[in-house]
Amino acid sequence: MSATPQKNRASRRVLAAAAGLATVGALVAAMPAGAHDRGHGQGDGHGHKPRTVDVQLLSFNDLHGNLEPPAGSAGNVNKIHPDGTVEAIPAGGVEYLATSLRTARKGSPYSVTAAGGDMVGASPLLSGLFHDEPTIEALNKLKLDVSAVGNHEFDEGATELARLQNGGCHPVEGCYEKGKKFKGADFPYLAANVTKEMTGKPLLKPYTIWKKNGVKIGFIGVTLEGTPDIVTANGVKGLKFHDEVETINKYARELDRKGVKSIVALIHEGGAPASTSYNYDCDSPGAGDGISGPIVDIAKGITPKVDALVTGHTHQAYVCTVPDPAGKPRMVTSAASFGKLYTDTTLTYDLRTKDIVRTSVKSANHVVTRDQPKAADMTSLIDRWNKLAAPIANRPQGWISADINGRGSAAPEKPLGNVIADAQLEGLAPADKGGAEVAFMNPGGIRADLVYKASGSEGDGVVTYGEAFTVQPFTNMMNVVDLTGAQLVTALQQQVSGANEAAPKILQVSKGLTYTLDLTKTGAARVVTDSIKLNGAAIDPARTYRVAMNEFLAGGGDGFPALGQGTNKLVGASDLDLFNAYLAAHSTAAAPLAPPATGRITVVQ
Repeated sequence: MSATPQKNRASRRVLAAAAGLATVGALVAAMPAGAHDRGHGQGDGHGHKPRTVDVQLLSFNDLHGNLEPPAGSAGNVNKIHPDGTVEAIPAGGVEYLATSLRTARKGSPYSVTAAGGDMVGASPLLSGLFHDEPTIEALNKLKLDVSAVGNHEFDEGATELARLQNGGCHPVEGCYEKGKKFKGADFPYLAANVTKEMTGKPLLKPYTIWKKNGVKIGFIGVTLEGTPDIVTANGVKGLKFHDEVETINKYARELDRKGVKSIVALIHEGGAPASTSYNYDCDSPGAGDGISGPIVDIAKGITPKVDALVTGHTHQAYVCTVPDPAGKPRMVTSAASFGKLYTDTTLTYDLRTKDIVRTSVKSANHVVTRDQPKAADMTSLIDRWNKLAAPIANRPQGWISADINGRGSAAPEKPLGNVIADAQLEGLAPADKGGAEVAFMNPGGIRADLVYKASGSEGDGVVTYGEAFTVQPFTNMMNVVDLTGAQLVTALQQQVSGANEAAPKILQVSKGLTYTLDLTKTGAARVVTDSIKLNGAAIDPARTYRVAMNEFLAGGGDGFPALGQGTNKLVGASDLDLFNAYLAAHSTAAAPLAPPATGRITVVQ
């Protein structure tokens, strides 16, 4: 589940819009050792000071500004039962996350809360409309102690990231509430592997040291080295992104020299467990490797000085052990996304050596269920910002007859992807709009499903501006470019080769383009080239085609350098504007838009 970053343009969308108007039995991975009383350690029975204390590490990742419970399938977590059946559990929402964390902290005098990045960016309208100030406020109320930066923290560039950290009203839109100035994050954002090109100095703090009653734990935060490949050029302008392993090892040595022997790495990169169920035990006998993906090699290369890894980016749930370079198992965790889970890890701290007793580390993911009381302060925060957003958020854009799945669909071709690609083609096909013949949409840019069920005051089937925004939150400008047929074929092959070979990214295509994807093959061969047709005609390698796509893809983003070779560029309306225009043109209350048929991509597996 790749989190695909693109440039957020809230100022543009605000102006445009204004113009129109845990379970306790969760997954546990434990290494052999005796348990410790959390926070109290083990004494000798004679009143002497205990040798160890247990530090509670609560963590989550990839919140993406989801203050309200995420809708549709994106708001569920899967639980596998002993008989093999899988249950979908509705989860998430910051009102419930706050209650879960506050309940978990009770009885734990040594408790620290950390995040693995992508707290903001690609956010629903409630947060995204206000440049994610509401989310930072919520994280402050959650008592977050530290977070790594993720790729989405760079959606609006380094200057805006600095404002989220340090505070101050938006440079264009100013303060959103009269007499209130945005205070910024109470917690440090860590970006150890991000430096300024001109000076070579870190953009933000590389690490922080959490201290309590003589206990010291160092936190090093990094984002994935490949951030420039998945963020628009303006978002990372003037920055360099360095190797995750080399950076963490460098600062682990620095912390060690300072006497900090207990270290946790917060890494915005992740993996894929063998099961999508949050309670899958990837360390159980017969589980095999349990987890795959980039985080495995990263974990194997990080110095044994680091005691645990909190990860993210892939939106997966796992609590696994991966051996460090010395061959000793080390905990690696991820809590899915959107605040649906949190991870509770016990770090047994040796007061004499100042280090973590690795053999005593245990961890579990817990569901942020919606059957618990809401945190009143979070409800108040949501109500306050919803009141400011309401004039824009509640405006109807169209109607649907049933759920149209996009983010929650596991199939290569997604019904909502077809709708979005068709909207882009229709809006940019006129000669004076670019003359597009085909449109491509990157799957990670589809941030949610369109859900039929009513929410708030809307009626069933109504698609509001807020819901449309949640699906397409980046407000990327659309481009129409010239590409040869050969370049089109290469772009389709790049879905399953090169940077995307290990984790394919299947473009959503507009009506008229069809081809076969043969998953029994490997690499570029998985795209059957002689099956690629546009409106029934084979692609001519020598012919020039007019191709529509968002500016992120047109810049070669997401591992599609062939799409970045386009010429004769015309800049059109935003993706959100085209999406809303399509909904208005193709639906009414009496004749709502139905989920489109699939079949543009024929899958062989």
